[in-house]
Amino acid sequence: MSLPAVTVGDELDGRTVTLTRADLVRYAGASGDLNPIHWNERTATAVGLPGVIAHGMLTMGLAAQFVADWAGDPAAVRSVTTRFTRPVVVPDDDAGATVTLGASVKAVDDDGAVTLAVTAHGPDGKAVLGKALAVVRAR
Repeated sequence: MSLPAVTVGDELDGRTVTLTRADLVRYAGASGDLNPIHWNERTATAVGLPGVIAHGMLTMGLAAQFVADWAGDPAAVRSVTTRFTRPVVVPDDDAGATVTLGASVKAVDDDGAVTLAVTAHGPDGKAVLGKALAVVRAR
């Protein structure tokens, strides 16, 4: 497997993903993270949140899937690191909340490894992940 040919500074085509409350409930069940801030409005607002929020690891997982899809093979993704900068508030409606993903090529090593600076923005356009980096290597 070979990675797409890129050079430092190249921008990857972005993607927008929509999250609904149903997605949060499914993720809670799959991950075992049943914290009610991810599904119950009263609990979320009682602890000072603006509403029900997506799991941080779900948001990171969306970014990792974006990178894996670009690489063409999930096993090519060697690492994904990030900081969670702000939550994705998911309203209780059919529209949900969008997360817009993108990346730029930060480095291409002699061995073919590509380091991507990954971006993820919530519905308000503000970053929900910070300092997100992914390292991808051809297998």
